[in-house]
Amino acid sequence: MALPITAIEPGAGDQPVRLRLLGGFELSYQGHPLDVPMASQRILALLALRNQPMQRAYVAGTLWPNYNEERATANLRTALSRLPLGPGVLVMASGRQIALSQQVEVDLHMTYHQVHCVLYRGDDVLGLELVRDQLLADLLPGWYEDWSVTEQERYGEIRLRALEKLSQGLLDAGRTAAAVETGLAAVAADPLRETTQGLLISSYLAEGNRAKALWQFRKFRSLLRRELGLEPSPAVTNLITDRADRLIS
Repeated sequence: MALPITAIEPGAGDQPVRLRLLGGFELSYQGHPLDVPMASQRILALLALRNQPMQRAYVAGTLWPNYNEERATANLRTALSRLPLGPGVLVMASGRQIALSQQVEVDLHMTYHQVHCVLYRGDDVLGLELVRDQLLADLLPGWYEDWSVTEQERYGEIRLRALEKLSQGLLDAGRTAAAVETGLAAVAADPLRETTQGLLISSYLAEGNRAKALWQFRKFRSLLRRELGLEPSPAVTNLITDRADRLIS
């Protein structure tokens, strides 16, 4: 049950406020979900996605593009006034700029940080297991506004790279069952992505399941032909066996 709108003291570090964007919007305080009006949800989501101070006029114009400036600005003021937990807890204001408060923990930010550490800083690839559940979730599913779709596409590419990296790391570590599970999740996110399909096929082969590897290849080949009129690359085709020509014909 969602908590009623209450007020907390700004800076109360022992009272965590968490914003979930992966798998759906949810704002929670001390583990309990809060009721947030839809217009206020959109403000929090936009500020969290951009993760930097933004001009009020820009936020208003982005969220209410079909209204004139005066009406959009009024809508923004109303939505800000309806945020739970009291002034300054969720959104900080400085002059004409607003930003998400640093008191708010955002699942997307933590996921991006972990992915960055592995992909760009060279941390242990299996560290991605810490955010595996987040990587399996869509960003704000069911949100179709231009600003959210752009971020969904960006996140979609990053999550697939991370899932591929994790799948390969699990495969290298001999954890074939986990590699298959991760590969299946990546393929479900983008069935036409050849590198992901190749990793899944390799994972099936590594666990000795040649029949499933062959079935996955044929399924992928059929999808490529139907959707794009293409054939799988030799790199994927040659994964099956050294007798690939006979097995896949």
